[in-house]
Amino acid sequence: MNITPQAYSEMAQKAAPKSNVVVNTAYAFLVGGAICTIGQLIRNAFENMGFSQEDSSLWTSVILVSLSALFTGLGLYQKLASHAGAGTLVPITGFSNAVSSSAIEAQSEGLVLGVGTKIFNIAGPVILYGCGAAFIYGIIYYFFSR
Repeated sequence: MNITPQAYSEMAQKAAPKSNVVVNTAYAFLVGGAICTIGQLIRNAFENMGFSQEDSSLWTSVILVSLSALFTGLGLYQKLASHAGAGTLVPITGFSNAVSSSAIEAQSEGLVLGVGTKIFNIAGPVILYGCGAAFIYGIIYYFFSR
């Protein structure tokens, strides 16, 4: 049976489950907002304990990254992501999840050849293009701020 790419595409579209974009968008917004709200509550708690804004932000980042890595290891982050979709891609927790999940998948291959070489498989492009974009924006800012 020979199937053309166009026929295959049509069959795949018919077989794919229909998603409710409005509901998915709302759920992603709520979950992403909840993650950000938790981060703000943590930051406010540190400021109320007398920490400076800079130290509060630092500890908030450390806690959010640690919780994300812990939830990834326990399999909870993936369960949340399966329902919340893009809502779990809040930069700091999403990045921690990407690095942690790569490390967990590669741990059976050892620390050096497994975890050491594959830990940034998912997050590597984000780092690369993020740094590249920051460099370009920095140059543009430099010339336009003169």
